[in-house]
Amino acid sequence: MKLLRPVALALLLSVGLPAQANSGSGDPRYTIQNPPAFAMIGDLLIARPLLLAATVIGAGAFVVSLPFTALGGGVGDAGKALVVDPAKATFVRCLGCVGEGFERQE
Repeated sequence: MKLLRPVALALLLSVGLPAQANSGSGDPRYTIQNPPAFAMIGDLLIARPLLLAATVIGAGAFVVSLPFTALGGGVGDAGKALVVDPAKATFVRCLGCVGEGFERQE
């Protein structure tokens, strides 16, 4: 009986704490978006193909502009703007969500 009460209390606290931490933390990494079905369908049929096309076109533009950006020293900025940002919007975001699904803070 003496062992049952602390074990039950520890189990109850361990089950209840993650839900409290995620719901009231205010940290944008822990906010869960719950988009409606029409937003998911629009994202799947319209936005993702356009973003994929933007990624491919941006990669081509990056390769074409690479000699000029290398001379100017802006290869990293050009790569991020033309390839990485559209690719993140295409592949990292959850379906129908507005923001990115993964953000690493440095």
